[in-house]
Amino acid sequence: MRVLVITPFYAPDFGPSAPLFTMLCEDLVRLGHRVSVIAAVPHYPTGKVPAEFRGHWARRGTRNDVDVTRVWVPSVDRSRLASRMLAFVAYQALAAVAGLRRQYDALIVSNPALEAFLPFVILGVLRRKPIVYSVHEIYPDIGVKLGVFRHRPVIRALERMEAFCYRRARRVRVLSDGYAGALRAKGVPAEKISVIYDWLDTAFIQPRPRSNAFSRQWGLEDGFVLMYAGNLGYTQGLEQVLEAARLLAAEPSVRFVFVGDGPAKAGLEQAAAIGGLRNVRFIPMQPREVLPDVLASADVSLITLKKGFASDSVPSKFYSILASGRPLIAAVDDNGDTAALARESGGGLQVPPENPAKLAGAILRLRADEAERRRMGERGREFVVKRHGRQAAARAFDEILREPTRLADDNQEAVARG
Repeated sequence: MRVLVITPFYAPDFGPSAPLFTMLCEDLVRLGHRVSVIAAVPHYPTGKVPAEFRGHWARRGTRNDVDVTRVWVPSVDRSRLASRMLAFVAYQALAAVAGLRRQYDALIVSNPALEAFLPFVILGVLRRKPIVYSVHEIYPDIGVKLGVFRHRPVIRALERMEAFCYRRARRVRVLSDGYAGALRAKGVPAEKISVIYDWLDTAFIQPRPRSNAFSRQWGLEDGFVLMYAGNLGYTQGLEQVLEAARLLAAEPSVRFVFVGDGPAKAGLEQAAAIGGLRNVRFIPMQPREVLPDVLASADVSLITLKKGFASDSVPSKFYSILASGRPLIAAVDDNGDTAALARESGGGLQVPPENPAKLAGAILRLRADEAERRRMGERGREFVVKRHGRQAAARAFDEILREPTRLADDNQEAVARG
């Protein structure tokens, strides 16, 4: 089958969704599909487009047998919503135009509609093609909680866009049972929802020695390293990690390391400097090929989310951490998917969000028990290998896509109903 994938982020871009869709597309090719992707030029998480990707509205090429078209977006300051909206509009418009030149039988479109609504409508609905809508965060709920979306007309518009996509998609893919429940509460029929867990390449991310090229380069071989690696955004509430670092400032062996970039980074660096936190270090975003060594350089990795966000977001780094054979501490709401996964996997501890004292206590507990850290790492690794391998996800998408006649018929009925 000819499958067209609409997603702004694709390798060599950074961020959580780029490797997910890159693996999925390449694995669908291995399962016999002809896959085309329309992505934006690389720009995540800084918002800055590398010089080699500027100057053309679209570039088409092949990457590991996947037909990849990258459309232009402007370099923007991603910390400003207005600037990000400009990039969203540019991507949507150019992706829709580029897609008109493609021949395909079905689409996979990543949410939010804020980033992909035009291609969803033009390339899917108007062309009467079956659509799998892949939901990675629940919008606009997460933006409302963050205070990004404040005006009721804007919120209503975003709600209607998402509802339109739920209604017109043949299948709505979600990454957890919790997400499935949230969408059912929004009126999405249960029979339309497919739970496909996030996936990763467990052959790429494996347990590696604590002493490696990355740890030696950045002087991380000594001490007890707590690491947060990934997007330094607002959802994570990383200020609680800085406060935990302040509480543990008298523990000379405990070191807090942030690896990555994002809109909250400058504020975190400033707060650490003002607070005189000598046990905190910031390291730039690293190339993806270095990720296994980055994760191996930690004694314990951290996942944090602000209060109220556990039901709207499951960080993809959760699975990468477990695959690395390192334990984690998840500072998240107790009633969300991330906490449930921490308990189910046995790969780490869960503490309340925005509670630096509890976080500091969990850190000291794990520092004191090397044997428990080793057991957690082993259990976590076993968990992701069994349930979150990339091949399992590709087969699940393949099962949905292998019904082209029924998919097309159902989609035409949905169009007729309006």
